[in-house]
Amino acid sequence: MRTLEEVQGTLQIAKLKEEDLHPVVHCLTFSESVSSGDYCLMELDETLCKHIEAGKSLVIRGDKDEHAVLCSEDKTYDLKIADTSNLLLFIPDCTTSGLLPQDTGKKLIQAQISGFSNSYWELRRCRPKLKKLKKLLMENPYEGPLADQEAGGTKYSTEDLLCVIQASEEELLAQLQNIHACKIDGCWKILDFEYEIQILGHITQLVDSESWSFSKVPLSVCLEELGPLEPKEMIEHCLNCYGRRYTDEAGSVSFALNEDKVCQAMAQMLLQNAVKFNLTEFQEVWQQSVPEGMTTRLDQLKSMALVDRASRPETISLLRVEDLPEDTQERFNCLFAMREKWTEADIAPYIQDLCGEKQSTGALLTKYARTSMQSGVKVYNSRRPVAT
Repeated sequence: MRTLEEVQGTLQIAKLKEEDLHPVVHCLTFSESVSSGDYCLMELDETLCKHIEAGKSLVIRGDKDEHAVLCSEDKTYDLKIADTSNLLLFIPDCTTSGLLPQDTGKKLIQAQISGFSNSYWELRRCRPKLKKLKKLLMENPYEGPLADQEAGGTKYSTEDLLCVIQASEEELLAQLQNIHACKIDGCWKILDFEYEIQILGHITQLVDSESWSFSKVPLSVCLEELGPLEPKEMIEHCLNCYGRRYTDEAGSVSFALNEDKVCQAMAQMLLQNAVKFNLTEFQEVWQQSVPEGMTTRLDQLKSMALVDRASRPETISLLRVEDLPEDTQERFNCLFAMREKWTEADIAPYIQDLCGEKQSTGALLTKYARTSMQSGVKVYNSRRPVAT
């Protein structure tokens, strides 16, 4: 091991002034068990550092055929290896000059290197990989209590889903709510769409027969009147899916039905069994299918149905954003395979969910599409040849 005098002699040979350097000198040697494969480094931002310092966990998720992601309680990060030209050394109990008393004076510290690396894990915030969630739950959809008793299949608790879905718990629970999943006996189920529409139909018929306002649908009466027809927990679940829950001044729980959500459900029911639907005929039938007092509008179907204004007659078809690929390039390939040229108004609803933090659909289109003018309207087409 080197002495302080030897270090000072080396500084003189190198023509370095001691006063220009930190007063603490580390004398580094390799330990007998030094290895480059025993450790991995991960670069954390301030938020994740505080997360770890608070005693919370970070979890790496992904099957063998998936690119690994790291999840906190509410965010998902891509894990990528970043190489560095500077060798990174692992020194246990390393004490830097900033951690020592200011009046220490010249000090020599003997430190052993226990490992080294020329790469580290770099984290980048990414969207959770949620497409797999609905696919798993649709293997055994809920069609009512009797059908569920007879059905087998795998059942998934929240913990089970966290093991196979690449998302944080908060993002997972938000998506379960978004796809109208329901927790039954501790396991998550997604309602068969026709069964869900059946329950919604019971509710809207009751609203009509009782002449209630859509903004005040009393829960207790719904459960009392519809309980003999469907399980009470399913009635309440459906109200939660299609309405906003609130408690009035008397302490009674009521729901305000969401017109857009009810109209969307009726539109999906009409479109799911048709490849294309004459637009004019669809609008007429759609308006007739919703409860009296509700008004249908095409802007309610953004990211759910696509109108073809170029065809004669004009048509509409079911195209849900949740059925499209999660990968950005694959999403654009899929969209441009369906339609060569898109207006921004048509394509924006189908790429909005791909936008990262502080990113706009315009920025995505600039990167993945070319622009041209068609009949005085700006349109977008693929930057690369698309297989059809």
